[in-house]
This record gives sequence, C-alpha cells and structure tokens, in this order.
Amino acid sequence: MMASFMSYFGARRDPKQTARDAIVNLRQQLQMIAKKEEYLQKKIDEETQKARANAVSNRNAATAALKRKKMSEQELDRLSGSRLQLEMQVNTLESANLNAETMSAMKKASDALKVIHGNLTIDRVDATMAAVNEQRELANEIAESLSNGYAAQEVDEVCSEDELKAELDDLAQEELNHRLSEADHAPVHLPPGATRAEEKSRIPAKPVAVEDDEEAQLKELQAALAM
Repeated sequence: MMASFMSYFGARRDPKQTARDAIVNLRQQLQMIAKKEEYLQKKIDEETQKARANAVSNRNAATAALKRKKMSEQELDRLSGSRLQLEMQVNTLESANLNAETMSAMKKASDALKVIHGNLTIDRVDATMAAVNEQRELANEIAESLSNGYAAQEVDEVCSEDELKAELDDLAQEELNHRLSEADHAPVHLPPGATRAEEKSRIPAKPVAVEDDEEAQLKELQAALAM
C-alpha cells in the first residue's frame, strides 16, 4: 500500500493511466468497506439477540451485549461516512477522466482539420471557384460554336438548294394527287325530295365542278412555289 502511495507521487506517469489506477484502488477500498459493513451489521444483530435473551434473566449480560452493539453501530456509522467520501471521489475521478478524454479527442480533431485545410484560405477558394466557372463558360461556348458550325456544314454537304426545291415540288405534287383522289371518291348527297332522275342529271356535271376546283388549287399551289 505504501509502495503504491509513494509511486503515485513519484515519477511522472500517463494521466489517463493514473486516473484509471486511482479509480481501481478506490473501488477496491469500497469493496473492503462493504464487507466490513456486512460483518458489523451481522454482529449488531447477534448482540441485539443476546441482549433480548438476557434482558430478564441476566441483566449484566444483556447490558454488555448492548454496549458491544453500540460500539459496532458507531463503527458502522464511521464506515458509512468513509464509503460516501470514497464514492464521491470515484465519481469525481470518472467525470474528470471523461472530460480529459473528451478534450483530447477534440484537440485531435482540431489538429486534423488544420492539416486538411493547410494553407487554404477564403481568397484562394474564391479564386479557384472563379477560375472553374470561367473555364466552364469557355467550354460551353466552344461546344456551342462547334455544334452550330457542324450543323450548318452538314446541311450544306448533304444537299443543295436545287435538290431541296425539287423535293419540295415532289411533295406538293403528291399532296395534290392525294386531294384529287379524295375528291373522286367523295359521296354525292342529294337534297331532301330529289328524284332519281334529278340524281342522274346531276352526275355528269359533278366531276366538272370538282375538276375546276382542283385545277384552281393546283394553280394557286404552283404560284406559291414559284415565289
């Protein structure tokens, strides 16, 4: 016990290990006090039984038993006070040890952040971001310029103006033929009260009107293409 006491005040040791050793020693002392309290409480119960058994027949023996009981109770009270003090020290040491470990962890985290940031400053970050944005805008402009130039060049290489006009004329002719085909197959609706004779008399005249209408549309379409 004396050796451990002297070593505690001797050479400098790790604070964490010192705190752990102190807590272990205090808990061991608390265990010893608990066993002593258990023994004293058993002795108090025994002396109480002796005093009760001799209270009538042998008052001297009963008085002696009560004195021993009182002495044991006083010793038990002193041990209870010591146990309370030791428990308070254990709690204080555990709290201090936890605080020290917390501070150590926070310091390590702070040092790690310093290493990560290094010489990094807000001005350098702003300058880097400005350069990145400038390069991004330049890349977008280059891509847009290349895309527009390629599209125009590709159209010029694929076909000429004459080819486009000829294809457009073919499409117009196809549309005109389609309209004429629909006009030939259109049903003829007679007004109410018309007779079969009137229907027959109307049949030769119908295609002529349709043909004149389609010819007029063809002339209008050709005039539009000529423009």
